[in-house]
Amino acid sequence: MKRRVILDTGPLVAIINGRDKYHKWATLQWSQIDPPLLTCEATLSEACFLLGSLDGGKIAVLELVQRRILHIPFSLVEHTNQISWLLKKYSNVPMSLADACLVRMAELYSESTILTLDADFSIYRKNKRQVIPILLPPVL
Repeated sequence: MKRRVILDTGPLVAIINGRDKYHKWATLQWSQIDPPLLTCEATLSEACFLLGSLDGGKIAVLELVQRRILHIPFSLVEHTNQISWLLKKYSNVPMSLADACLVRMAELYSESTILTLDADFSIYRKNKRQVIPILLPPVL
């Protein structure tokens, strides 16, 4: 069975930026995943911001969407109530908008795993109490 993977900002940046300290790890993970990877526009926005000083970095993000390697099935306007609830619940972490969207996506795609560099996903819960399966480097 093909596993569905939800992509967070960190691994996306690491794939594109060969000098990123997690580039090798992210590349290995990426090679074991059949596209498309699911993500949200907030994640793409964060990645474009972080890759802003890398020549061609922002364009590389958009090319992954154009090539359908990344798929954006999430619409924030349809999930505003749930996102607001998550942001309030995890305000002490603090949770970013992108993280809240990815947690909500994990609820919608129940058999999914989140590919991330963010250990906060081990704190977050989907459907209020369920652990979210994550792919995280062994040592952060």
